[in-house]
Formats: sequence, structure tokens, C-alpha cells
Amino acid sequence: MNRPFGHDIKQRTFIAAPPEKVYDTIASGDGWNAFFTYDTEVDPRPGGKMVFRWKDWGPDRYTLDAECKVLKVERPRLFAFEWYPVGKDNPTTVTFTLEAKHGGAVVAISETGYPDTPKAREMILECACGWGEAVTLLKFWLEHGVRYGKVGG
Repeated sequence: MNRPFGHDIKQRTFIAAPPEKVYDTIASGDGWNAFFTYDTEVDPRPGGKMVFRWKDWGPDRYTLDAECKVLKVERPRLFAFEWYPVGKDNPTTVTFTLEAKHGGAVVAISETGYPDTPKAREMILECACGWGEAVTLLKFWLEHGVRYGKVGG
């Protein structure tokens, strides 16, 4: 395994919804599919399998599956999983931390574990943008019922 890159992805936003509602959205396939993915599966238990699926997503219309493993579940404050944006030998950990605040939830996303390789440096930039997009779409969905274009196929 390569040595750690030493930088993590960090995103934070406020969502005007209770932490329980935010948690239930990010801890279920139907929740993700409502605002960001297509036919995603989530077994929301430690060791459970997740598969993110995107079909014809975004302006480049990409189709992708990403397998993950659930690591921690503490409803309504923490949901964490491991996935492989850099390859099967280099998992990263994505953690959603939810804090009740200001009548809603402060949602913090972190992704840690990127190795110091050219591919990982490229992926950390792509994933940082992707998590920023995801948390923005989550906010728009939960606060206003707004979905980005056509989710799914």
C-alpha cells in the first residue's frame, strides 16, 4: 500500500431538516435514489454492502457502479462507509456526521485515506467536487423537494 497523501476531503453544510430525516436519507438506497443515484442498494448495518449506481448522470452522462462496505451506523448522528475511488488496494472512508443545530442539521462529510499517488491526487479532487455536489443536492431535496434533472434511467 502507498503512503498516505496527508489530505482529506471535508464538506459542511446546514440542512433545514431534522438529523433523523437526513440520516434516514443517506442510510437507505431509496434515500440516495431520491436525489443523487439510480438503483443504489444500502444494507445499513456494520459490514453491510452498499452499491452506488449512477446511470447517464450529469452533463457527461456517465454510468457507474461503486461498491462500498458500511463501517459505522449511529442513528441519527453518524454513518460511515468504505469505498474504492482509487482502486481495490486503496480504500477510503467516507463519514457523514450530523449535528442538531439551528432547528435543522449541520451535515459534515469527510473522506480520508487517499494514498500519495498521481491517480489518488486526481481522484481526491474529483471526489471533493462530487461530495460538494451530493450534499448540495441532498439539501435541495430535503428542504425543497428539488431533484437534479432526471435521476436514473
